[in-house]
Amino acid sequence: MCEPRKYDPTFKGPTQHRGCTDIVCCIFFILAILAYFAVGILAWSQGDPRKVIYPTDSRGQFCGQAGTPLEKKPLLFYFNIMKCASPMVLLEFQCPTTQMCVEKCPDRFMTLVKAYTNSKDFNYYKTFCKDGMSSSMSIPDILRQGLCPAMLTPSKPFTRRCFPALGKQDGVITVGNTSHFDDGSGNMRDAKDLASLCRNATVVIEARQVVMKIFEDYTQSWYWILIGLVIAMLLSLLFIVLLRFLAGIMVWIMVALVIIVIGYGIFHCYMEYAALKGEPGADVTLQDLGFQADFTVYLQIRQTWLAFMIILAIVEVIIILLLIFLRKRLLIAIALIKEASRAIGYVMCSLFYPLFTFLLLAVVIAYWAVTAVFLSTSNEPVYKVFNDSDCEHSRKTCDPANFSTSLMKGQCPDSECLFAFYGGETVYHKYLIGLQFYNVFLFLWCANFVTALGQMTLAGAFASYYWAFVKPDDMPSFPIFSSLGRSLRYHTGTLAFGSLILSTIQIIRVLLEYLDHKLKGAQNKCARFVLCCLKCCFWCLEKFVKFLNRNAYIMTAIYGKNFCTSARDAFFLLMRNMIRVAVLDKVTDFLLFLGKLLIVGLVGVFAFFFFSGRVKAFEDTAPNLHYYWVPILTVVIGSYLIAHGFFSVYSMCVDTLFLCFCEDLERNDGSAARPYYMSPTLRQILWKEETLTRRDEDVRLRPEDAAAV
Repeated sequence: MCEPRKYDPTFKGPTQHRGCTDIVCCIFFILAILAYFAVGILAWSQGDPRKVIYPTDSRGQFCGQAGTPLEKKPLLFYFNIMKCASPMVLLEFQCPTTQMCVEKCPDRFMTLVKAYTNSKDFNYYKTFCKDGMSSSMSIPDILRQGLCPAMLTPSKPFTRRCFPALGKQDGVITVGNTSHFDDGSGNMRDAKDLASLCRNATVVIEARQVVMKIFEDYTQSWYWILIGLVIAMLLSLLFIVLLRFLAGIMVWIMVALVIIVIGYGIFHCYMEYAALKGEPGADVTLQDLGFQADFTVYLQIRQTWLAFMIILAIVEVIIILLLIFLRKRLLIAIALIKEASRAIGYVMCSLFYPLFTFLLLAVVIAYWAVTAVFLSTSNEPVYKVFNDSDCEHSRKTCDPANFSTSLMKGQCPDSECLFAFYGGETVYHKYLIGLQFYNVFLFLWCANFVTALGQMTLAGAFASYYWAFVKPDDMPSFPIFSSLGRSLRYHTGTLAFGSLILSTIQIIRVLLEYLDHKLKGAQNKCARFVLCCLKCCFWCLEKFVKFLNRNAYIMTAIYGKNFCTSARDAFFLLMRNMIRVAVLDKVTDFLLFLGKLLIVGLVGVFAFFFFSGRVKAFEDTAPNLHYYWVPILTVVIGSYLIAHGFFSVYSMCVDTLFLCFCEDLERNDGSAARPYYMSPTLRQILWKEETLTRRDEDVRLRPEDAAAV
């Protein structure tokens, strides 16, 4: 085990004269960032987000795109929707029929034969035909050249595509208020045939239905979500400020409110559970119900509220038991939080540093998201041969520019060269999945780097407070800016090294999740078991690396050493003070976690009553939503992230003071020659902790051993 540091009369806190650390990793990180910019530029030059915004017709044109002739034709119309029942729809994501952009979907049944006899109907029918069709052409010529569909079916737009307007009357499937229709060739078809093929045609985009509704909910409620997040930010800031001046009182208020909020949650779940008693369908089990896209369905089931009530009750019991068993340790942890409050009082700008971290993370996330969209839309349109009769060229790639004069058209006269999907066979397209992987990996690396920068900056500022013998005279004028400058100037390589290790573990976890998703239908239980063990091991490894990195950054901020040396020193220092880690550091983390839980609970309860319309005062104000759980969940997650950002200042302050405290105990002995740098309050905490630990050890001894002691 590494030896403790000896007394050094020249040591006055974070080392000012230091050199650059982990230079190789710094250079590697800079090169990786430059390559990331190159990937972004390449993606932006090749990608086209319009491919995911607008539907594409058979010519590869975008329906509804502003500034084009199709600007006023936002909907995609299928000539023969019956062909969409083909299994090729599932393979190629495209119906093997002509598709064109239209202004409106057809609203009536009509065949070309019937429309041809009436000029008014024919003018309406022509809006769903290709250019070049005229009344002078015969019906067989029109159909042979594929200029018009054989029939029109009443349709409604769905994801900007025209699909049959299906309904039910007396339990019978109908389309356009009729259960039978003419398919344009003189045959009468049943409406249930359309229902069957529509399910096949939309199987690829059915998953998007929920996503589209969620997106619509966001467009309706985004400003209310922002208000909720602002409330969470103000609550967090208010709580931190009050904690600065009223640490002891606020901690006990926080504990009481957490118990009350969770208790109310249990009461509310019980009332909902009791209210559904006797309601039709309320006794259906979750297993029988299965997965439902509309999550509000689950709230009509008694078993859902029973599960919520049990979960909250378990959480409540665990928290109360922890508070009972840790009641003496809580007093010590509260004293440590008070000391952290004093430190933050000298470094007040640290409370606003999370905003800087949020800004940097927002830039990283935005760059990753934009690059991912452009990479995923950088494929080229692929056209394939579609035909009704047998043809050896069926489904082969074709070029629409010269298809009419090509050999394939000559051998298959009834074939068409239609847009199929987006793809490509160039070197760029072959390595597109590799570029996406690089985009994800650099996103994780940069995000972890930003987080690490915040940790080292705060650690350096709070360490300068601790090691200042006369506070604040011996502290830098601007501790946060001084620490940020040191971190970027000397320790970019160390930050990159630590975040690289963490990102590598995280990308392995992503790959394991991907493999697990692929193997869900596999019957090999041994492989599933091994994969589950690997996922568990790498989860534990990620948690350990995060803990080690955090303490390594603190040691680097103090002594200016490289990552490996700092990680080793921090690890052995914590091992030599293992009991204090459990008694002081982790109990304090528990109290701060309760603070986050309180803010999330308060904002979450408010969001629930607002968006669900349970309170009459908000009925007219709350937006009309498909799923009211969408903004609630967003506000809850966002509130936790915001609260975590603000409380991370306190958490980092406590961790830094704790490591400095342990270093101070090993360097000094409290004498006049080697005085402690810790404040009298911290000395009192130490005395309480040692007394409590000694008392616990005496309790564990046998009576005769205790008497001997």
